[in-house]
Amino acid sequence: METKTKSRTYMMAMVAVMTAVTCVLAPMSIAIGAVPITLTNLVVYFSLYLLGWKRGSLSVLVYILIGMMGLPVFSGFSGGLGKLAGPTGGYILGFLVIALVSGWVIDHTRSRVLQLGGMIVGTALCYALGTAWFCFITRSTLQAALWTCVIPFIPFDLGKMVAAMVVGPVLRERLVQAGLLEQVSAASRSEL
Repeated sequence: METKTKSRTYMMAMVAVMTAVTCVLAPMSIAIGAVPITLTNLVVYFSLYLLGWKRGSLSVLVYILIGMMGLPVFSGFSGGLGKLAGPTGGYILGFLVIALVSGWVIDHTRSRVLQLGGMIVGTALCYALGTAWFCFITRSTLQAALWTCVIPFIPFDLGKMVAAMVVGPVLRERLVQAGLLEQVSAASRSEL
């Protein structure tokens, strides 16, 4: 019983660590228009490989809540409800969709092709949510929003997915070997 409590406490600490990593890397951005290039989705993908879909999603949710409270953890070192209500707020909320959808697929298959497919679907859903919100807030046409908010980011996001798919499992194995993560099955990794 004590071991299970210790393990659960340790994994919650790992969720906090991944949340902190997200909070540090997400504000760093390159502005290429209305929507900046960030490292947020890369950190989300890595958290899924390291923590599993439920804990990885929890990490993303905590990151969003921290930003909602006003801490400058969103792109460009911004935060607050105003950022979520602004043109890019849908993309920020979409990171949680990425975690839930992509993470579930990553946890339930060893196939790299299916894992990549899961990340593509999760990211496409993030694009859809973010673009719909962007159109609503800015009154842009769908075509203008896609050219502003989606199409320029596809190559970068595909590169981040491939990097996470290649490095994520190796990083997890190295952390297990170093005793910093427990070797667990996908099923138990999905438990909170």
